[in-house]
Amino acid sequence: MDSHKFWTIAHGGTTHFPIALLIASFVFDLIALFIKRDPVRRDLLAASYYSLLLGALGSFGAVLSGVMLTHWQMMGRGKLLLHHDFVWPAFGLIVALAVWRIIMRDQATRRAYMLYLIVVAAAAALMGAAGYWGGELL
Repeated sequence: MDSHKFWTIAHGGTTHFPIALLIASFVFDLIALFIKRDPVRRDLLAASYYSLLLGALGSFGAVLSGVMLTHWQMMGRGKLLLHHDFVWPAFGLIVALAVWRIIMRDQATRRAYMLYLIVVAAAAALMGAAGYWGGELL
């Protein structure tokens, strides 16, 4: 198997994890907003926390395989540029959100938590747009 084919398969396989896990984290957090029963709410927040962490970790594999696939071309032209216009901010946000969540754990104020949810929604939208333009490259 040649290098290009390997990185194409690796990138295609690794990109779905950060996308799905970031969206799952957001959904778990949203549901937790409306659940008042403590054990269930706590479990939803834990699911959100670990989904975000695993998504952030998985994003490193997706980025590494992507830059290997493009021979370290960080921006590109055309559809590749559109893909990268969305993927770099999404990558930065998912990593920053994971770090924030590790530091804050359950100590965030309600206001900070609401801001966090807005940023997670933005990161998920960016990740979805990056996935769309990545798919258009095929």
